[in-house]
Amino acid sequence: MSSTTRPTGRADRQRRAFWLKQLHQWHWMSSALCLIGLLLFTLTGITLNHAGDIDGAPRVTTTRGALPAPLLRAIRPDDAADAKKPLPAPVAAYLAATLRIHAGGPAEWSTDEIYLALPRPGGDGWVTLDRRTGAIEAEVTDRGWISWLNDLHKGRNAGPAWKWFIDVFAVACLVFAITGLFLLQLHSARRRLTWPIVGMGLLIPAILAVYFVH
Repeated sequence: MSSTTRPTGRADRQRRAFWLKQLHQWHWMSSALCLIGLLLFTLTGITLNHAGDIDGAPRVTTTRGALPAPLLRAIRPDDAADAKKPLPAPVAAYLAATLRIHAGGPAEWSTDEIYLALPRPGGDGWVTLDRRTGAIEAEVTDRGWISWLNDLHKGRNAGPAWKWFIDVFAVACLVFAITGLFLLQLHSARRRLTWPIVGMGLLIPAILAVYFVH
């Protein structure tokens, strides 16, 4: 009987050691991957929660100009119906060079005017082009670096690259949390407060959400 029990106990210890090693490996790798992101999102979580208490006067910059005659021909009025399409590449390049704006998105074309929205994290903007005269008017609003960080937190107008980063970061956080939960389970026999504390972490937000959120 003892000869049967001893190998079984050794196999259990080996299995436990294997999973501890694997879980620790995934836990520290995922924590290292999402460390800076967690710091960013916890900081901006506080600033978002107190957005009304943080005074930030927006700075608005207005610029006026005119398209050169050769480029004006590319946007001259026509009888086409209102549409949404990108600016001609030479016009977009001119606006990028003179106004330092990214003009590659779709613009709204009407009979006499072209309107291009310029949404971005931490601010907003727009540019209009008169299709007859070539007159340019642009306005850029900057709401400050706190608003910029808050918009990154929400993924607002941050582009596809940042959207992919948020997805990868979320997966890394999920791995970090799940491996941490399994590590808690493996160590819980020697740490009696493990599950009461985990339960409090579930119970406190549940009570707040049910009874105090309105």
